Amino acid sequence: MERLRCVVERITYQNEKNGYSVIKCRARGYQDLITVVGTMPETHVGSVLTLGGTWRVDGKYGRQFSVETYEETLPATVYGIEKYLGSGLVKGIGPKFAQRIVKQFGAETLNVIEENPDQLLTVPGIGKVRVERIKKSWIEQKEIKNIMLFLQGHDVSTSHATKIYKTYSNDSIQVVRENPYRLADDIWGIGFRTADTIAEKMGFGHDQYPRLRSGLLYTLNQLGAEGHCYATREQLIKVGAEMLEVGENMIQAALEEMIRAEDVITDGEAIYLPPYYFSEIGTAKRLSAILAGQSTVNVRPEGLADRIREKTGMDYDEVQLQAIMTAAHSKILVLTGGPGTGKTTTTLGIITAFREAGAEILLAAPTGRAAKRLSETTGMEAKTIHRMLEVKPPDGYQRNEENPLDGDVLIVDECSMIDIMLMYNLLKAVPDTMTVILVGDVDQLPSVGAGNVLRDIIESDCFPVVRLTKIFRQAQTSRIIMNAHRVNKGQMPDLSNGRHTDFFFMEKENPEEAAATIVELVKTKLSRYYRVPPIEIQVLTPMQRRVVGATNLNQLLQESVNPGDTGLRRGGYVFRERDKVMQIRNNYDKEVFNGDIGVVERVDLEDRALFVRFDDRSVEYDSTELDELVLAYATTIHKAQGSEYPIVVMPVLMTHYVMLQRNLIYTGITRAKKGLVIVGTKKALALAVRTLTVTKRNTMLCARLKNQDQEIGIRA
Repeated sequence: MERLRCVVERITYQNEKNGYSVIKCRARGYQDLITVVGTMPETHVGSVLTLGGTWRVDGKYGRQFSVETYEETLPATVYGIEKYLGSGLVKGIGPKFAQRIVKQFGAETLNVIEENPDQLLTVPGIGKVRVERIKKSWIEQKEIKNIMLFLQGHDVSTSHATKIYKTYSNDSIQVVRENPYRLADDIWGIGFRTADTIAEKMGFGHDQYPRLRSGLLYTLNQLGAEGHCYATREQLIKVGAEMLEVGENMIQAALEEMIRAEDVITDGEAIYLPPYYFSEIGTAKRLSAILAGQSTVNVRPEGLADRIREKTGMDYDEVQLQAIMTAAHSKILVLTGGPGTGKTTTTLGIITAFREAGAEILLAAPTGRAAKRLSETTGMEAKTIHRMLEVKPPDGYQRNEENPLDGDVLIVDECSMIDIMLMYNLLKAVPDTMTVILVGDVDQLPSVGAGNVLRDIIESDCFPVVRLTKIFRQAQTSRIIMNAHRVNKGQMPDLSNGRHTDFFFMEKENPEEAAATIVELVKTKLSRYYRVPPIEIQVLTPMQRRVVGATNLNQLLQESVNPGDTGLRRGGYVFRERDKVMQIRNNYDKEVFNGDIGVVERVDLEDRALFVRFDDRSVEYDSTELDELVLAYATTIHKAQGSEYPIVVMPVLMTHYVMLQRNLIYTGITRAKKGLVIVGTKKALALAVRTLTVTKRNTMLCARLKNQDQEIGIRA
């Protein structure tokens, strides 16, 4: 094994999950930069590495040094110090100030920062505020470095070490030593598998209770991510035993202890995580209480239809009028229907009826985009549910049963997107006297989060439901709308193309060809045809993985639409100015939520920070928070729920076969407003249209609503 000492000049690629890296280094005795490959988690530009490994020649990439062992040390040379400080690791020092500092202090630079940082005030352009930032960041980096040295032997990346330090501060090493499985409970982004790897390296037993408990909680959380509110006891024990590789008797014993400790809650054979259990029970109780409450609004029924026609200037059909009349005299109404069936105009009629009666009306939707669209169509203020409930971390929702919403009527749009936990938190803030109108398309995909709330409410038969089915004449000119309804009925869409259509189909069977076609459509063809910038064209795909999955398409589209070298790296990705990005978790501190799309407006390489504009405001992310963002040139159809885009490109190929089902394609089609291009094969599209089987979600909301209904009937 050869030894090599080098300075990291550039990071070409870095896989956050396994630490595999491709880096360019400058080494003594080599005129050109050398390529180094191997497992080196989160190595930074400017780091001095001592490597052990062998030289090899790759047929595609040429001569490379393949790493078997590596050790990271503080830079010893003036050149290395400048690179190290200029990498942005120490906040307050970027490439410009690194050059000035090293020019002044030379080889003594690191000693000056460590022992007498106030000397930095003698460097031109550096003031007291910047020196204080440098001091604080240097101390933090030292602590993180100590944690990193401890954790490096346990397969933990620098980014995870930073999160551990932020959560536990100086207690980090002690916490990890005592119970590494706490990381999975306490830190977003460190799941059970990462914690399990650390624990194994530290010698934790395979069958110890902390491991079994963490594994079972992980299993329930994974099921929640798939939409289930609970697991059956049999399902949990079987899956848990397979994943943890222990006997079912051990899982059974661990589960009993978790039930005793109230880590989980049982209801018959169902095993719930507590938040899902209380949300499901609470949603059923709140809906029943609101239904039984006395309304504060008195809508005059005589001549109501004529008055609404006169005020809105719209001609409503019989079903729409029925919806308006039912809403005016019900405590809860569900209004559902597909595109072009008049949900928006019916909602406007409902608003007019309540306004005439002097009611105070609140409008809400699950996402910022949906709220903005609702506001535009009604001419009234509409808020996201989170904003309406006044989320303030760490206290949570300020609007609740003790501080309810003020108003007479609440209209909520895009209700198919609302999961069980969000619905419960919303209903807690709704007083019993308020009228609630739930609007949504039940044939779309269910919520990304756990539950199937809108469908369960409809199927319970406990509340008035009006389903709009007639497609209005103006909507019949849109092939997007007509094809969406064809798909929903199990019929193949019209793929005839044509000069004046808004729906196009391009036959591509090879995934690589399909991906190249999608890039060309976004960058040039559709951009020119519709005269919109590429960033306004949205690619929606059934899956994350594969050649025509969101991950790969994002890389291809970024390189084509927004190329460049400057940006902040996170794992294998780089975020650049003007990149379209999506938030992938609820962050109540920043008030950005899962599925929100924004654009990177500034990259600060000095402080390793990213500034993203979401609609009307800018949000800052430091480098340790970038795992909350993904590129969003392409996204999954699931993530696009509740959003509308002018132009949509949607790949549908047989490589997606596990995801191909009717409501997925229907949801994808209905996201497009002006133009839709499907790239793929008729075979894959036909398979999706035929596949009606919607994966059943473990939820008891429907049954609980029926039980509540019976109880109310008995009490009455």
